[in-house]
Amino acid sequence: LVGMVESDGLKVNGVLATHYHFDHVGGEMSGHAVAGIAELLGIIDVPIHVQSEEVPWVERCTGVNASHMSAHASADKLMVGAIEIELIHTPGHTPGSQCFLVDGKLVSGDTLFLEGCGRTDLPGSDPEEMYRTLQQRLLRISDDTVIYPGHLYSPDSSAPMAEVRKYNYAMAPTTAEQWLAMFSR
Repeated sequence: LVGMVESDGLKVNGVLATHYHFDHVGGEMSGHAVAGIAELLGIIDVPIHVQSEEVPWVERCTGVNASHMSAHASADKLMVGAIEIELIHTPGHTPGSQCFLVDGKLVSGDTLFLEGCGRTDLPGSDPEEMYRTLQQRLLRISDDTVIYPGHLYSPDSSAPMAEVRKYNYAMAPTTAEQWLAMFSR
């Protein structure tokens, strides 16, 4: 990855982590090892940008010391050259899940898929927080913002938020009680 970036005349100056799960930051789970940020840090020393509540989880999953992480609060902004990235805390799938808003595009990780949302039955997940994230925290995302989820569980790789709000079953419940009836443990 670093070689590909450098061959384009660019430089890796940090890593954005949506959440701690091994399929996003590397690590080991159930005997399966996945290369990730620990291996990257062996090649290049850059900060790993995580939501503050996610730091201990990333540390446990990857073995990367917290000193390599830059802990952020919701609405923090990072500049990559002239590009501003807003970090939005979106708990529910994990305590410190976060999305990245960049110029009318939302990288949603496992918080929001085009047809669903991240699981809420895993260690650290919270169905009530996920409801608040979908119905309150992401409410301010404009309808024309394009959503790029962390997994492709639908035919399309992205869609405008208006379509996601209209067709995504996880956004259909209008009360916490309805949502929890569908998604609680």
